[in-house]
Amino acid sequence: MASGSSAEGEAVSGAQLIAASLKAQSIEYMFGIVGIPVTEIAIAAQAVGIKYVGMRNEQATRSMSCSVRSRFFTCPWWDGKCNHELLAVRTSIYGRPGSCYIDIPGDFVNLQVNKSSVKYVECCLPPPVSTAEHSAVCKAVAIIAHSKQPLLIIGKGAAYSRAENNIKKLVDLCGLPFLPTPMAKGVVPDNHPNCVAAARSTALQHADVIILLGARLNWILHFGLPPRFRQDVKVIQIDICAEELGNNVRPAAILLGDINTVTKQLLEEFSERPLEYPSNSEWWKRLREKIMNNEERSKGLALQKSLPMNYYTVFHHIRELIPKDCILVSEGANTMDIGRTMLPNYYPRQRLDAGTFGTMGVGLAFAIAAAMVAKDQTPEKRVICIEGDSAFGFSGMEVETICRYNLPILIIVVNNNGIYTGLDADAWNEMLKFGDPATCVPPVSLLPNSHYEEIMSAFGGKGYFVKTPEELQNALKASVADRQTPSLINVMIDPQSERKKQEFPWLTRSNL
Repeated sequence: MASGSSAEGEAVSGAQLIAASLKAQSIEYMFGIVGIPVTEIAIAAQAVGIKYVGMRNEQATRSMSCSVRSRFFTCPWWDGKCNHELLAVRTSIYGRPGSCYIDIPGDFVNLQVNKSSVKYVECCLPPPVSTAEHSAVCKAVAIIAHSKQPLLIIGKGAAYSRAENNIKKLVDLCGLPFLPTPMAKGVVPDNHPNCVAAARSTALQHADVIILLGARLNWILHFGLPPRFRQDVKVIQIDICAEELGNNVRPAAILLGDINTVTKQLLEEFSERPLEYPSNSEWWKRLREKIMNNEERSKGLALQKSLPMNYYTVFHHIRELIPKDCILVSEGANTMDIGRTMLPNYYPRQRLDAGTFGTMGVGLAFAIAAAMVAKDQTPEKRVICIEGDSAFGFSGMEVETICRYNLPILIIVVNNNGIYTGLDADAWNEMLKFGDPATCVPPVSLLPNSHYEEIMSAFGGKGYFVKTPEELQNALKASVADRQTPSLINVMIDPQSERKKQEFPWLTRSNL
């Protein structure tokens, strides 16, 4: 406990009580949109040394909780909804509350109390690290040892538990092919020889044993059901949340516990019962052949010279020129999906995207949260936010927030004039000849050739409008080299550019 130290009888307001309580909980940053009654809380928070970042969009403010959970913080709690919000976050303290929404009545904010009678209680303790039952570990090891076509799926739970060292040891020791889920990219580097992300569909469809390390069988993994998975696949589920065990598929083995600790248990068991899956097996040959074929197809698209550019060409140049250790933020439909395959991650907890719920409008909020913390803790690290033009529109006014706090974020808008697909200027003008755009323009279309980069320029950042690979390269080089100024590169691509043909529909269950 920490008690007030001011003179007897000094009065403090409810806002000051809230700010002091947050400070006692090691809160370092606060994101919000102020208004009656929370303006006073933000002022009081600044007075005790908490940094306040004023946002422009409530959706973006709420999105901070996802960002802080995914990259820097842990264990959010939710405390209601209000028209004016503050999100308080604590950094780099594992196992303790990381964020909260503050919804406070005005009469409490203005309350006056005697400070000498106030005590602020640190109410949250780090949880104990949980281990799986030894019998469950032994059962899992036996199933893996007898598998012919194993697959390790690494989920963001592995990133949360900071399990990267032990998971890499497990991959190397046993020779297991692995597939990362989107925000687990980098737990084991994407350029590791056992990464089979480029053969994702083949790996999922034909694996006879799947080890889920903090990954969940939701829509991102097609619920673990046929035809994306074998009917007889054996699933070994490792998760810290008991309520997640057995969702959609009945596991062959359940290991309830902290991902890092349970992985260590598996390593200990494999050290006594060595397993090295042969790299020359038919399973590995099949996976490598598929990886090679898919990479060749992507490379062919990336090196196309035709204009307007396609997605793959844009991502090829981005990959070549951005820092390997940057924090990547991505959202959009095709932009996010193709970016997951084309932009590798080499370090854990360096990627943020729309994640499990596929929510659009979160990208700029994620980037702001990441940039605020990076500015204080790792100023050499760049934050790069890659947006579809539709996704950018959800929270585009946060560009002003970025410029107001002088956060050197690089925003890249991959602009196809629409949602999924769009129309070029000629097709748009022809469409308007048929009448009111509200009745004749396709619902997925946006205004062609919108100059989103001018929004950045309007607030004092640097904006680039590019149409060719050379223009893109020059803009990327200039933006990456400038570590002081926010920038936005508006990249025009073919409005009809799409992902390369997929073996399965996006969401298999809806197409059964």
